[in-house]
Amino acid sequence: MTITPRTCSVGSVTIGEGHPLAIIAGPCTLESLELGLEVGRHCKSVCESLGLPYIFKASFDKANRSSINSKRGIGIEQGLEHFQAIKQELGVPTTTDIHAPEQAEAIAAAVDLIQIPAFLCRQTDLVVASAQAAAANGGGVNIKKGQFLSPSEMGGPVRKATEAGCDNLMLTERGTFFGYHRLVNDFIGIADMMELDCSKFTTHGSPPICFDVTHSTQLPGSGEQTGGRPDRALHLAKAATAIGVHALFVECHPNPKEAWSDGATQVGFEVFENIISSAAKIHKLD
Repeated sequence: MTITPRTCSVGSVTIGEGHPLAIIAGPCTLESLELGLEVGRHCKSVCESLGLPYIFKASFDKANRSSINSKRGIGIEQGLEHFQAIKQELGVPTTTDIHAPEQAEAIAAAVDLIQIPAFLCRQTDLVVASAQAAAANGGGVNIKKGQFLSPSEMGGPVRKATEAGCDNLMLTERGTFFGYHRLVNDFIGIADMMELDCSKFTTHGSPPICFDVTHSTQLPGSGEQTGGRPDRALHLAKAATAIGVHALFVECHPNPKEAWSDGATQVGFEVFENIISSAAKIHKLD
C-alpha cells in the first residue's frame, strides 16, 4: 500500500509538511464579538506581516472548569453567530471546541475546524459525530492529545475519525501530566506522533501536528483557577518549531488578568508578537 502525505485543509489554509507554519490563535473564551474582532485583527496583522497563515480560535463554552462558579462563555447559539461575523469581517478561517455529539452539525456549519478537547479525545461518539459533520461540510477535525495518553495511543482517535469518514485531520500536543500540578512536554513523543503509523486503516500518512504553546504552560490543580507559567511560552514555541511541528496554537488576550478563563496562561499582544516572530525565523531555517 502506498502511503501518501497528509495535510489538513482549514478554509484557505493548508497545514502540513511543505507548507508555511500555521498559527491558530485567539482569546480562550469568546467573551464578546468586540473582543473576538480586536484579538483577531491583532493576530491576523502579526501573521500577515510574517507571511504566516492565520486561523481564529476561541471557545463559546468552557465546559471543563475548576469551579462551578467559573465563567463558562456566551453559549453555542450566540457564539456561532459571532464566529460567522468574525470570519466575514476578518476574512480568516475559524475554529472552536466541541463538548457534546449533538453540537457537531451546528459547529461544522459555522466554523472550518472542529476542535476536540484533550480530555474528550477518547469519547467515541464525540469523535465520530465531529468527523461525520466535518466531512459533510468540507471542514476538518483537530484532536488534542489527552494529557493521559502516549503519542502512539493517538492512533485510536485518528482511526475512529478516519473510519467515520474524515481524513482531513490534525493532532495537537498540549503537554502530559507529570506528578501533581505540572504539565511537561515530551519532544521525543511529539516527534513520534509526527510519524504515527496509520497504515492499518488508511493510505494517508500521519496527520499534521500542532503544538499548543499556552496550555502547555498550565499548572493544573492550583485551586479555583488553573495556574500557569506564561513566561515559558516563548521557550516552548521555539522548541516546538525547531522540531518541525506544522502549526502553533496560542491563546492571546489584550489583558490576560481580566480574561474570563485561562488568565494565568494567555499571553498579551506584545508577547504574542514576540512568540510568532521568533517562531517564523526558526521555521525559515528548516
